[in-house]
Amino acid sequence: MYDTTPRDIPVHQAIARAVRHHGIDVLFGLMGDANLFLADHFVRGCNGRFVPAAHEGSAVLMALAYAQVTGAPGIATVTHGPALTNCMTALTEGVRGQIPVVLLAGDTPVANPRHVQGIDQRGVVLATGAGFEQLRAPDTAARDVARAIWRARVERRPVVLNMPADFMWAETPYAPHALTVFETRSYVPEGDALDQAIGMIASARRPVILAGGGAVHARDRILRLAERLEAPVATTLRAKGLFRGHPHDLDIFGTLSTPAAYDVIGKSDCIVAFGAGLHDFTTDRGKLTAGKRLVQVDTDPTAMGRSVHPDAALVADAGLTADNFVHWLDEAEIAPSGFTPELDPATLRTHVPGRKSTSHVSYVAALDRLERVLPQDRVLVTDGGRFMTEVWCRISVRDPQSFVVTAHFGSIGLGLPEAIGAGIAAPDRPVVLFSGDGGFMMGGLGEFNTAVRLKQDLVVILCNDAAYGAEHIQFLDRKMDPSLTEFDWPTFADVAISLGGQGVLVTDDAGLDAALDAIATRDRPLLIELRLDPNDVPRMRI
Repeated sequence: MYDTTPRDIPVHQAIARAVRHHGIDVLFGLMGDANLFLADHFVRGCNGRFVPAAHEGSAVLMALAYAQVTGAPGIATVTHGPALTNCMTALTEGVRGQIPVVLLAGDTPVANPRHVQGIDQRGVVLATGAGFEQLRAPDTAARDVARAIWRARVERRPVVLNMPADFMWAETPYAPHALTVFETRSYVPEGDALDQAIGMIASARRPVILAGGGAVHARDRILRLAERLEAPVATTLRAKGLFRGHPHDLDIFGTLSTPAAYDVIGKSDCIVAFGAGLHDFTTDRGKLTAGKRLVQVDTDPTAMGRSVHPDAALVADAGLTADNFVHWLDEAEIAPSGFTPELDPATLRTHVPGRKSTSHVSYVAALDRLERVLPQDRVLVTDGGRFMTEVWCRISVRDPQSFVVTAHFGSIGLGLPEAIGAGIAAPDRPVVLFSGDGGFMMGGLGEFNTAVRLKQDLVVILCNDAAYGAEHIQFLDRKMDPSLTEFDWPTFADVAISLGGQGVLVTDDAGLDAALDAIATRDRPLLIELRLDPNDVPRMRI
């Protein structure tokens, strides 16, 4: 452990110790004038680990994935000015995904208001929706760190701690400081709202249970309710994998459903949603909730009716409420619905098979083969792009913590940094990243070598249709020339080799076997480049 002897120490050491005091042993970042000594002391003085990124935004993205996989706050650090502006997309991604991260951001010296890198850093941070916390004085360093970490956990969003560079070598007494995160006792409601919800559930003949990211802790209790009701279960994208293995698991609810699951949802007469946002993709813009009763359970009162207005809303804990529903169904001797006995479990998770191609790789068929060959204990990360929805549908995960989505802000190019962060969070498990060609050029090229340097067990499936696919299809839909969306990229498999990894190019279905063999024999980060026909990649299912 590190030295805790009380004495005056420089502020950069106080900040590093304060972070370490919170049980945080990994710091992602890129060093500059205002944070290099902080990072150094975190490693040499606090026995922490510093993970150096090639780009400041990547450091924040790594911290986001680390937080998603571990459940603990992710911590990153950058210097001032352009370093912070380089983090804006990543911070916004974290805000939209409600991910607790603290960014220790240097600021230009207070004594030099005309510094070349000086900007209004508070304004930059607030524009992303992230929280802003100021390092107020050298003597408040430990308390300011504690406040930033507390806010990130409670507010479930990134919080930036702004650190003036001229404070860093000021001497200050250090004492450990932490703030307790007070958890409100979980409860179930009473009164008319509960009576209405139970009445709707008890009278349903074809109920479906939906669980979102706010209900992943209540899996077993929700399944108990489902079995009591004889109701199939489904999840939002964020809770993908929660009910894996259950015979009546519909997998993802909404536009990403299998044809059979979509039909089941369409026939239902009551949806009981636990911790689910019910946005347009989940409800298929309201089509899947129209004409049926909707019971919404969430601990966040602002989630109620945000997209679709429920018939009954309960601000309550998912697990306790599921137990309460079962109790009152038993008390009233309500018979099971009989819905699941009507269903064929073999069809519920079966997607339409892919078509064969002679000149390119058959994308959907390749995904189906990859699902069988990729390591089963994988952490799955997806970049943004037209290819991603088929990956969400066809590539499974064992639980929601094994699935990292980088599409909360609709950006591309965020996948590889988040895959690195996921690998740091789960060092004993392989990480599989699906990326597009445009996204890899934007955000993957600079960080693939970082994964090599870190000796990570990473498999990148690069879906190369030589185009920006979402834009390509819009030109085609209007019978316009799509050539402006098309690119003559380098061979990404060769680029991966030049960056120190392995690379396999797959140009047609016949060449896929060699790539699948390479997965089994990999000994460093592996990139498999699938050459796709831009006119054959399925449309996004959102």
